[in-house]
Amino acid sequence: YKGAVKTLLYNGIKLKNIIRKDTPGSFELPLSAQMLIKKYKSDAVICLGCVIKGETDHYNYICSAVSTGIMNVSLSHNKPVAFGVLTTDNLEQSLNRAGGKFGNKGEESALAVLKMLL
Repeated sequence: YKGAVKTLLYNGIKLKNIIRKDTPGSFELPLSAQMLIKKYKSDAVICLGCVIKGETDHYNYICSAVSTGIMNVSLSHNKPVAFGVLTTDNLEQSLNRAGGKFGNKGEESALAVLKMLL
């Protein structure tokens, strides 16, 4: 989240125009994105989350549902909705992709929506 906000501010988006809404989990991100677009007339939404693989197939169902749901919201509203959801095997991989040695998914997602808006 911090990486996304920093990137948006650096690129001229005003803090008052950044709305944060937390969800109970990644599965709820598509509905939350849709609600933000409808309620606030948002130009774009950045969905950030993390799904860490467990011992069951639940991981596969959640990852598939979240990615498809986010894509569907973007297409149905003709608005950029970034998929900034980490899908990793463990906490270490997640931390490495959330500002660690493999980049920052928040920054990447913010840049993606900014490019799509242009």
